[in-house]
Amino acid sequence: MHEAIMLAMPTQLEIYREMRRLASCMVDAARAQDWDRLIALERNVAALRDQLAREAKEEAGPPEEIEEKRALIRAILADDAEIRRHTEPWMEQVRRYLTGRLNQDKVERAYGAGD
Repeated sequence: MHEAIMLAMPTQLEIYREMRRLASCMVDAARAQDWDRLIALERNVAALRDQLAREAKEEAGPPEEIEEKRALIRAILADDAEIRRHTEPWMEQVRRYLTGRLNQDKVERAYGAGD
């Protein structure tokens, strides 16, 4: 006879802890300009964030757990600011490149490239 194995759903606190761990990894990826890894990690964080939103009930818990959640959220937000500090200059370079390329394409279409 087979017994059903029940997998425990992670608690909100466990999800916040995992989001914090991933956010820290995202900072490392941003510092290393490893954009592919950063994007993959961000997808994982988004999935966890969506999971929290779906569950939407607030687990009150003991005061120490509530304080830990607050501390984790503050740390995640600090990591987010650090990530943006590294990604925004890169995003600006990409924007300038794409804008320049678009303008170059317009000029080439208007005057004929290589004619």
